[in-house]
Amino acid sequence: MSWLRRSVRAVDDFQRKHPVLGFPLAVIYKYFDDQGPYLGAIITYYSFVAIFPLLLIGSSILGFVLQGNPELQDRLLDSALAQFPLVGDHLGRPEGIKGSTSAIVVGLLAAGYGCLGVGQSTQNASNVAWAVPRSSRPNPIILRLRSLVLLAMAGTGIMLIAVIQVLVDNPHIIGLASAPAMSGIVRILGLLLSIGIFAAVFKFVSLRRARWIDVLPGSVFCALGWVLLQMVGNAFVEQVVIRVGSMNQVFALVLGLIVFLYMLAAVIVLGLQVNVVGRRQLYPRALLTPFTDRVSLTEGDRRAYRQYARSQQYKAFQNIDVTFEKNPDRNSKK
Repeated sequence: MSWLRRSVRAVDDFQRKHPVLGFPLAVIYKYFDDQGPYLGAIITYYSFVAIFPLLLIGSSILGFVLQGNPELQDRLLDSALAQFPLVGDHLGRPEGIKGSTSAIVVGLLAAGYGCLGVGQSTQNASNVAWAVPRSSRPNPIILRLRSLVLLAMAGTGIMLIAVIQVLVDNPHIIGLASAPAMSGIVRILGLLLSIGIFAAVFKFVSLRRARWIDVLPGSVFCALGWVLLQMVGNAFVEQVVIRVGSMNQVFALVLGLIVFLYMLAAVIVLGLQVNVVGRRQLYPRALLTPFTDRVSLTEGDRRAYRQYARSQQYKAFQNIDVTFEKNPDRNSKK
């Protein structure tokens, strides 16, 4: 098996010397080191609980604010719901926003539970990614208050995207003439605004551990991922949901929504990892470090493992020192 060892060593040496390979590999390794799939699953659960009542409440508020302008109300509502291709069509129907008082109360409670959960799970994912010591994390009350701020930022961003899209699609509202290039302008403005929203959210949840420039790479990654997921969601609705029977349509909608939300959560967690790996120089990593202890650790490995250990500091007066024994040097066996 000497040929296999030589091949693995050659690949390892190559990725260590070339950041174009070493950086993505370090992001993936840190994603699994931090149990990223489980962090994403928690965000998905709370998002699924919150999304229907939250969008219904948002559409009701929009209808109240713009009750004197039903045309603009419909356009803004359609544009905002278009950000969620799997559920937007159903919530955009008149019959989709009716219900009894008890249903509204239950919806409000579910929205509150889900929204706070989304905020807390997103902050927890950020704390894990940034290896924030447990003693430095917000207390339960502050954590929930920050969750409300986080959700307000996200909701405001979605409405801004909707407003821009409506204004560009209907420039006569502000006294401008339409142009063929408007659709391209909408996409560019929407992408830039999405980058800004993700950057603001990532900066907020970093607990002052990141600068604006540090959160830009992850924001671009998430914005592009968001656009791609919307395209996939629209294709799923057109090719699957509308072509099946009413009973199967419900299952297709629910399962598709869960997958959509999980993929979005995974994109967000990966975006966090992109920011952290770049900011703290946690690359390159040893190619075999997730699989065995018989590796020569890189400086990126050592930084990462030090941070993992120090993040378990429960009290400010608790000290955690991290040392490494001399690991096997692969070059010494030549």
